[in-house]
Amino acid sequence: MAPFLLLLFLLSEAASDNPNITVHPGDNVTLKCHAAGPSITVLKWIKPDLEPEYVLFYRGNRMQTANQNKEFKGRVELVDRDLKEGDMSLILKNVSSIHNGTYECRVKDGVSRRKKRAADISMLRTIRTIHLQVTERGSEDGISSPVGLIVGLVAGVLILVVVAVGGVLMYKRRKNKRSGQPADDADEASAVQFI
Repeated sequence: MAPFLLLLFLLSEAASDNPNITVHPGDNVTLKCHAAGPSITVLKWIKPDLEPEYVLFYRGNRMQTANQNKEFKGRVELVDRDLKEGDMSLILKNVSSIHNGTYECRVKDGVSRRKKRAADISMLRTIRTIHLQVTERGSEDGISSPVGLIVGLVAGVLILVVVAVGGVLMYKRRKNKRSGQPADDADEASAVQFI
């Protein structure tokens, strides 16, 4: 039972971290991203399969919209524009099927200002990758979310427990039949002795 509880705990932690998200068209969704360390000088949310790939580009304490992909103009904002406590989570508004895919949160942190802007961008590190799936309501096919996975695992464990208990009961019955006295007859015989 302890390994099962550990697995359930780990899965619930992974679910809260949300690397895979399923939403419906028209929903707003928050793509979580956090970084610890010194001040963030550059933040870039990208969708690698797009051209241009920029979903959001933040530098110099403001959003840079010049190279932002047109599908995300007016649809994205940061949870915290000041990036306090390393929160770089992105809110994507009014999603549609064109927003399906992989998103990456990339940052450059530090205090050095002597490097050129191109160097700032090339030194970004990916700290979060999230897969977003936008599905029509009612079209979910099975276990696609972490919650569904947990429910499926719990159901699987319950089935195994039922099968194991049934197997033990069958084993005891066969064992009692071999000894010459059925399990129910043994209980009746002991009850007759007390009368």
